[in-house]
Amino acid sequence: MSTVLDELAAVLAERKQADPDSSYVASLHKKGLNKILEKVGEECTETILAAKDAEDQDDVKKQALVYETADLWFHSMVMLSHLDLHPDDILSELQRRFNLSGLEEKSSRNK
Repeated sequence: MSTVLDELAAVLAERKQADPDSSYVASLHKKGLNKILEKVGEECTETILAAKDAEDQDDVKKQALVYETADLWFHSMVMLSHLDLHPDDILSELQRRFNLSGLEEKSSRNK
């Protein structure tokens, strides 16, 4: 069954080869990884600020957080696509972490 992430990954893979003058994603790929990472960082900051604003439980501010998080996920997926990774790679890692305490997982990184 296809998911939104699978569908988006397929579109991003297609647009990776598109004309940069007619595709935002292709233009990011043409500018290179540093530009893509700059966009991820920008969207991350905007998401953090929106989350801070949404803390007061205002529905409009919560919707702004959803919008900014979607931008962050989108640009993160462009980054993954640029590096020939798929959302399934991330989902597999999250699955691996099930039934593993966060403290255990974090300490295993230092070994």
